[in-house]
Amino acid sequence: MEVWVTLVFVLVYLGMALGRVPGLRIGRSGMAMSGAAVLLVSGAVPQGLAAAMDWPTVTLLFALMLIGAHFAESGAFAVVAARLARLQVRATVLLAWVVGISGLLSAVLVNDIVVYALVPMLVVGVQARGLDSRPYLLATAMASNAGSAASLIGNPQNLLIGEIGRLDMLDFLALAGLPALAGLVITYVVVRWFWAEQLGEPMAGHAYLPAIMPPVLKRSMVWKTALALFAVLLAMLLLDQHRDLAALAIACALLWGRQIRLEALLQRVDWGLLLLIGSLFVVTSAFSAQPLAGDAVNFLLAQGWSPDHLGQLVPIALLASNTIGNVPMVVLLVEMLPDLSASTLSMLAVFSTLAGNLLLIGSLANLIVAERAAESQVRLGFADFARVGIPITLGSTVVAMLWFAGVGYAW
Repeated sequence: MEVWVTLVFVLVYLGMALGRVPGLRIGRSGMAMSGAAVLLVSGAVPQGLAAAMDWPTVTLLFALMLIGAHFAESGAFAVVAARLARLQVRATVLLAWVVGISGLLSAVLVNDIVVYALVPMLVVGVQARGLDSRPYLLATAMASNAGSAASLIGNPQNLLIGEIGRLDMLDFLALAGLPALAGLVITYVVVRWFWAEQLGEPMAGHAYLPAIMPPVLKRSMVWKTALALFAVLLAMLLLDQHRDLAALAIACALLWGRQIRLEALLQRVDWGLLLLIGSLFVVTSAFSAQPLAGDAVNFLLAQGWSPDHLGQLVPIALLASNTIGNVPMVVLLVEMLPDLSASTLSMLAVFSTLAGNLLLIGSLANLIVAERAAESQVRLGFADFARVGIPITLGSTVVAMLWFAGVGYAW
């Protein structure tokens, strides 16, 4: 059975690295689900699905997705994108606004939801002014990753780490806030530098194409979302347990209104991401229970490898986040090393998030931006992301390492 579990584990994470199976349309979520199903059916997970899953993490992520979906249904994201595009400022100033707004929204809402909602209207507004939308879309992706690094609810991997480690929201913000802010500044500088020619054109006076109507904002829904989000943040600050259930109850309260149906909110939930995380919990739980997994971890520790040191954790975060992805990497590490300290988990959250900017495949937010841009007939390829992503990631990672070392973390 150990050989069987190891084989499935290796194939699933190889699939995470490849992203697809040649000739088939199955993606990462489908491959992870297939691996989990095979292990469950073969009896390789004796504790069963319920015990293998980290239900608090999945529940909290689902609740935050519902809240983000409610905000999107209010028209707020579309209005934000439209007003950004209507600003009568220079192209470089508009870029700064895009970076700032994307980073701020991603710190308080799951960044995948933010970029999914912002991209289409941003494309329309920017192109209506006669500008190339690509630098603004790249800035949206990079800023959403950098901004989400500041918060435990900014992205799936931070949320997962925060729940498993029971990290304090304010303590994490105090630690991660400066590296996240530095990442936003570096994003602006790098995108402006590499796309200087496209950002040098004058802004046109109109803000919409003739066929595009300004979005409608449902203000009451915006206020409800803001109150719900504040209540969730308060629950995470005050509660040591059952934060997931409190968040779910708050999200459910949003359903009691006249302006939105549950079906509309559920359509905006990223079910693929929830499926991916849940399936990876099953696969890694089965593998971590095998003697081979324990022997491998003990061997690494005996050789002097320590995740508590910046110089040893950061390279792994950079490499793994841009091969298997930052969410699968985090699931793997927390399952294989269940006794990670709060400080190490905090480092893992920040550096796995910043590493997501390196390449197109580094984060789900990058892939979402590329896919949503393609739907609007704007092509963003691997080279486009790498050209700005590599310097942004290296610069923000160096700043973050210096910051962590300066506040007492082991080098």
